[in-house]
Amino acid sequence: MPSFDIVSEVDKHQLTNAVDQVNRTVANRFDFKGVDAQVEMNGFDLTVRAEADIQVTQMVDMLRAALIKCSIDPLAMTVGEPEQSGKQIKVAVTLKNGLEKELSKKIVKLIKEEKLKVQASIQGEQVRVTGKKRDDLQQVIAMLKGKELDQPLQFTNFRD
Repeated sequence: MPSFDIVSEVDKHQLTNAVDQVNRTVANRFDFKGVDAQVEMNGFDLTVRAEADIQVTQMVDMLRAALIKCSIDPLAMTVGEPEQSGKQIKVAVTLKNGLEKELSKKIVKLIKEEKLKVQASIQGEQVRVTGKKRDDLQQVIAMLKGKELDQPLQFTNFRD
């Protein structure tokens, strides 16, 4: 039976490229000369730090643009509140990797509401959709692409 998986993943290598790109841009920009500003990466958690609030905002925008260039959907990015620590202002940025239980349940509910002849099951941090016809699976993909979910989705492991 044909099936596919619905996942939400961030490519770690591309994320590293985006962070490096932002750090290089900050090092070369005139308005950041002599400023201790940097994006630090720890897994899928990033810390944007600079000396002024506007600089942090600019760096978050640069990070968003770099993610887009590296084929990472900026919907995966969650930006925290700015925190003052000494001379520095820090902002925590988290990238969502994997589907949360609530979103998985919402996806399964949306698929069942369409009344297509497919079955959706939650398997850890992904949702597997199976059906008898390939066309039904493609309708599910088209329907989910049309919905506004708060996290980017990828459709992987398509099998006939």
